[in-house]
Amino acid sequence: MTGNAAMTRHEVRECAFLILFEMSFREDETTEEMYALAEEVQELRVTEAVREMVEGVLLHKEALDEIIAKYSTKRSISRLPRLNLTILRLALFEILYDESMPDNAAISEAITLAGEYTYQEDTAFINGVLGSYVRENRIQEQQEENA
Repeated sequence: MTGNAAMTRHEVRECAFLILFEMSFREDETTEEMYALAEEVQELRVTEAVREMVEGVLLHKEALDEIIAKYSTKRSISRLPRLNLTILRLALFEILYDESMPDNAAISEAITLAGEYTYQEDTAFINGVLGSYVRENRIQEQQEENA
C-alpha cells in the first residue's frame, strides 16, 4: 500500500485494522510510534483517514468493548482472539460513529476482513455479533420514532 494514489475506503480500513491489531500486542508504545512502525516495517500508508479511524477506535474502545461483551453471548470478551476483537471494534466504530457508512456496508467490510485474516467459524461469529447489534438497535430506533 505504498505510493501517492488515494487510498480506497477498504485500504484505509485494512491499514487501520493492521495497526490496531499490532497495537494490541504493544500497549506500551505510543500511537505515533505505531504509525512510524507501520510505515517503516509493514510499508503501510498512514493517511489522515487511517489516523482518524485508529484514534476513533482507541478513543471509544471501552464503549465498543461493552457492546461486544453484550452481544458475544457464548464467549467472554477476554477469550476472543485479538483478530476478532479488532475487527469487531473497527466495525462497531464505523456503525456508531461514521454516519456516511451504512450498517450493512460496515458488516460486509468486517466479514471481508475476517475472511482474509480469521477462520471461517470466526467470520460467522463476527457476523452474528454485528448482525444482532444492528437488528436490536434498528428495532429500538423504530420504536423511538413511533413513540
